[in-house]
Amino acid sequence: MEYHNSVLLKETVDGLAIKPDGVYVDVTFGGGGHSKEILSRLGEKGKLFAFDQDKDALVNALEDDRFVLINENFRYIKRFLRFYGVRKVDGILGDFGVSSHQFDVAERGFSTRFEAELDMRMNQDGALSAFHVVNDYDEMDLRRVLLQYGELRNAPKLARAIVTARIEAPVKTSAMLKEVLRPFLVKHKEHKILAQIYQAIRIEVNQEIEVLKDFLLQTEELLDKGGRISLISYHSLEDRLVKRYIRNGMFEGEPEKDLYGNVTVPFRKVGGLVVPTEEEVKENNRARSAKLRIAERI
Repeated sequence: MEYHNSVLLKETVDGLAIKPDGVYVDVTFGGGGHSKEILSRLGEKGKLFAFDQDKDALVNALEDDRFVLINENFRYIKRFLRFYGVRKVDGILGDFGVSSHQFDVAERGFSTRFEAELDMRMNQDGALSAFHVVNDYDEMDLRRVLLQYGELRNAPKLARAIVTARIEAPVKTSAMLKEVLRPFLVKHKEHKILAQIYQAIRIEVNQEIEVLKDFLLQTEELLDKGGRISLISYHSLEDRLVKRYIRNGMFEGEPEKDLYGNVTVPFRKVGGLVVPTEEEVKENNRARSAKLRIAERI
């Protein structure tokens, strides 16, 4: 199966400041591009663990004694690393969002480009699919999903349209969903609006925001002092969480100050925000919205 080029490949792996005998984790293995680059910089005693909940990614497993691929959601990173006797690591890489492969396989239902059944599960064995969100969620829950994860101001109207339409028959496919929402697809903005709707449903199906929070909270304990996280986000919801966690060690509020006005946080940021070059975006369209943030465990 074809997997496209890894986004910000050199920059992301450079951000880890690889130690030849270190232990690293790639929590979004996909096509294995980032993992291959990490392995190329590790010595014989180095070790790389990778996570991917998508069974399709298993065909890309790398034949290397230093490499272990774990077919699980990275929200369970600490649990599965402990299974392998690992309690501390030197670096963690994450390239969040949907892989190019998932977008390009029509039957997975991730892309607005194809006619397909509503699915959008990153874990193909997951119980919740886009079909269930669209057809079983009540109107208030649909409104919440579209507003919170799609940032759609007209979420109440969109939710009402879906609930009204499914009274007649279930909304089973992308074409049916598009037809239901056609009155709201403004000319020249149709693709953008559909992308926001799909993003909202996909995030709900895969619990992406909660997964990211669970993962980030574990990095503080997992990383050795001086260890690094190198994380790529693709939309503002993810990027805000990553940015705030790096800055404050929490997602809401501000860290407490001591008597002298100082705060203790788990990370210090390394460099500024990194985005792809125009050349990379031309070669790999998926890179256009990528934002890389790097931080070091204090």
